Amino acid sequence: MAGDDQLDNSGAHRKSYSPGLISPITRKILAVNILALGVLASGILFLDEYKKSLISSELEALATQAEMFAVALAETSGNDQPATDRNRVANISNQMVRRLVQTTGTRARLFRLDGSLAADSRRLNGASGKILSETLPPPEDTNKFVISILDIFETVTSLINRGPDLQPYAESPSQHAADYPEVEAALGGDYVKALRDAGGKRLLLSVAVPIQRYKQVLGALMLSKSSNKIDAALLDVRINILQIFLAVLSLTILLSFYLARTISRPLLILADAAEKVRLDHSRQHKIPYLGNRQDEIGELAETLQAMTETLWQRMDAIERFAADVAHEIKNPLTSLRSAVETTARIDDPESQAKLMTIIQEDVVRLDRLISDISDASRLDAELSRTETAAIDIAAMINTLVDIHQTHSPNAPKLIAKISVDKAYPAYVDGMESRIAQVFSNLIGNAITFSPDGSNIIITLNTSINWLTVTIDDQGPGIPKDKEKRIFNRFYTERPTGEKFGTHSGLGLSISLQITETHGGRLWAQNRVDDKGQIIGARFSLELPRMQK
Repeated sequence: MAGDDQLDNSGAHRKSYSPGLISPITRKILAVNILALGVLASGILFLDEYKKSLISSELEALATQAEMFAVALAETSGNDQPATDRNRVANISNQMVRRLVQTTGTRARLFRLDGSLAADSRRLNGASGKILSETLPPPEDTNKFVISILDIFETVTSLINRGPDLQPYAESPSQHAADYPEVEAALGGDYVKALRDAGGKRLLLSVAVPIQRYKQVLGALMLSKSSNKIDAALLDVRINILQIFLAVLSLTILLSFYLARTISRPLLILADAAEKVRLDHSRQHKIPYLGNRQDEIGELAETLQAMTETLWQRMDAIERFAADVAHEIKNPLTSLRSAVETTARIDDPESQAKLMTIIQEDVVRLDRLISDISDASRLDAELSRTETAAIDIAAMINTLVDIHQTHSPNAPKLIAKISVDKAYPAYVDGMESRIAQVFSNLIGNAITFSPDGSNIIITLNTSINWLTVTIDDQGPGIPKDKEKRIFNRFYTERPTGEKFGTHSGLGLSISLQITETHGGRLWAQNRVDDKGQIIGARFSLELPRMQK
């Protein structure tokens, strides 16, 4: 996924997304999957232990054959025959050695006690003397490319894991027991195995055993065999593994492309849609719905959709708030301007005093309005950053009631009816100052509309998950169809006779915002009697109860 900065019509830099031939996510997925598969295949192809077990088994088989051949040769030895028959015995021994190993694929050499070579299965008696036979190697494999790859792999692994240094095999024209340490040991009565480097990455396996008759050593038999069969077996296994690896690798690459496409393509769609939404001022573009994927990308799309809607709502709220602020501030400013201009044109002291009173009231109104607006504008940031704590709502209500009764004894009386189950204590997790502000606003609103001498009843009830507070007054109630509108910013519906501008109309709006931020609900309704007559207003506050 490549990105190029482009300049849009508004002058902002717009990032254009292009997946290219292979996206970065595709490359990463391919790299991880192929690397893991390659490491696994390399570990399997490294058949060092398997090769050791094959060599050990082959040496054991050679040792068994050597012991059997040694017993047979000991029975046919001519040490107890006359001197005139010894040459015939040697010929019999040479022929017998060849016949013994004819079907085994091994080479047998018979050494006398003096170390000289008595018989060799590879030497034949011809008309012109000794003839040396050589077993032809198998024909070369036609799949030279695979073999060359395996040779490179074996060369690399041999550099990483060097085995023991082997003595190279060298054969002199006139062989002697001194050329082979295992033969000298066998002439001494020992059974010895040996492993040599035969060149061309081949090994030579050999076993030397003594030829004994009545515990008397008559000579030594040496059996040797190349590692061609072992190498062929390893090659077959590695080719099979390599074939399986190539098949799995092809499948892994296809699945990696599929997986990368299912990830990168929707991400590109989301990124492009988010870029269009960012630059769109008409709100025509939206984040596409990908919830049918039922995975993290679907959740991301849904979250981006919700985030976008929330941002638009915030922007709408800010625009409305700015318009409302401008409107609310314009009214007292207009009144101030008119009063100031009128004061400058009249000379009547009494009229000037009245105008000065209006000016002072408008200044106080402006100050109160600006203070409430400032508090409302800081509310979002404060609610998102301030840490919460456990709040005892019952204690808070009792405290507010006591403060009111102490400072305003002639105002409507507050009566607290707290019904808290011991199993469900009235605690909420929130900001104490802001929760107290909600109760103060609601109680203050009820006091404003309640006649003198009336009662305001505050009721608290708790349940498993919620606590509910109701504030009932005995005022005129809420105008018809205004139960929700009274929570709008700057909405004012004041009692008859109250001086205009005493309240800014932000109290209930701020209370609703604080309540919803704490996960609760705030609503209003009228109280009616049995005859359906309005007997007051009721504000209900519901907050999630803190689980202890």
